[in-house]
Amino acid sequence: MSPEVLSILVLAVIFVLATTRSINMGALAFAAAFGVGTLAAGMNAEEIFAGFPGDLFVVLVGVTYLFAIARANGTTDWLVHASVRLVGGRVALIPWVMFAVTGALTAIGAVSPAAVAIVAPLALGFAAQYGIKPLLMGALVVHGAQAGGFSPISIYGSTVNGIVAREHLPGSPVALFAASLVVNLLIAAVLFVALGGLRLPRTGGGGRTQSDPDEGRDEGRSTPDGGRADSAAGALALTPARIATLIALLALVVAVLVLDLDAGLTAITLAVVLSAVWPQDSKAAVAEITWPTVLLICGVLTYVGVLDEMGTITWAGHAVGGIGIPLLAALLLCYIGALVSAFASSVGIIGALIPLAVPFLAQGSIGAVGMVAALAVSATVVDVSPFSTNGALVLANAKNVDRDGFFKQLMVYGALVVAAVPALVWLALVVPGFG
Repeated sequence: MSPEVLSILVLAVIFVLATTRSINMGALAFAAAFGVGTLAAGMNAEEIFAGFPGDLFVVLVGVTYLFAIARANGTTDWLVHASVRLVGGRVALIPWVMFAVTGALTAIGAVSPAAVAIVAPLALGFAAQYGIKPLLMGALVVHGAQAGGFSPISIYGSTVNGIVAREHLPGSPVALFAASLVVNLLIAAVLFVALGGLRLPRTGGGGRTQSDPDEGRDEGRSTPDGGRADSAAGALALTPARIATLIALLALVVAVLVLDLDAGLTAITLAVVLSAVWPQDSKAAVAEITWPTVLLICGVLTYVGVLDEMGTITWAGHAVGGIGIPLLAALLLCYIGALVSAFASSVGIIGALIPLAVPFLAQGSIGAVGMVAALAVSATVVDVSPFSTNGALVLANAKNVDRDGFFKQLMVYGALVVAAVPALVWLALVVPGFG
């Protein structure tokens, strides 16, 4: 058995054990990275740790730390009230506002995980406060980020267009942007209907609006009138700590979008400053960092790094690219992009897949514009997976939920997206251009 096949089989075993034995998947993945990396690939510890996602670790810790402080001092409660007043109490509009805001951030140049890191904590706070299903809210935030993610001035869009130009392929920045926008908007609309969006109040709105079978099961769940310890009047008052926290959140947005600073390092720095000035609001914030999620995500991505280092991902791509049936090869590449991107960097996968598609695109039977758009959409639409950066941020910032149950919801939804979307975009974007 080749090392590449063995590494894929071990990945399947990780999923089975985590599901049937309730073992943290990240811990399993770290053990697998050590075993496979050492025994099958001859890697040393330094090479194995090279795949550890240090940047994602800091993003998860920093953002959840900052927003834990914001929850402790009542800033998120204030934002909930202010945002609902802004939409006139129409709770049904809140998920779409989050979709639009995240999409606008990525369209003007924010990296998708940075935009989600800014919006997700607030959006999921709204979801807990107003009885919106967290899967609906979290998915609309992520799909909003991907809807705007391929504008010609965005990070993803400029990256893909640059790869297309470097590989001397025909390209259309507008078609790429439109494909991602339309696909993610349609998915968001379907989710909105399927997850009860049409039943959310369109007028009025205060407190929880839907019955919840798990209500009262989790500690710290908001009361029906939206309060925890604050009264409604207290939640609406701006205290010095809340003003400073709002300034910190604005500073995070400016630092990420304007100054191009790292979201995680910026967030943790701002959190430390707030903690130093108002220690009474911050003493419990570190405990609220979702450490099991951090372990899960970092462990799985470390194992994916081992797979990449030992050539498993490239091996799979070349095996597909060598198929003599262009349409089938195109479909399989879309599926590989979706599957691998659910666990790894989307833009990195796109950068690897487009060059792999060049040989059969050069034959002229597959339209390059449609194929590139299909690959780009397939590799990014799955970012709601809890193993991707965006999905991990959604999982880490969910409020008042059974976190294991929510993880499974995200995993099932991510699996459905992986199974369905590549085939659909292949039918819509690749097949019409064949011939």
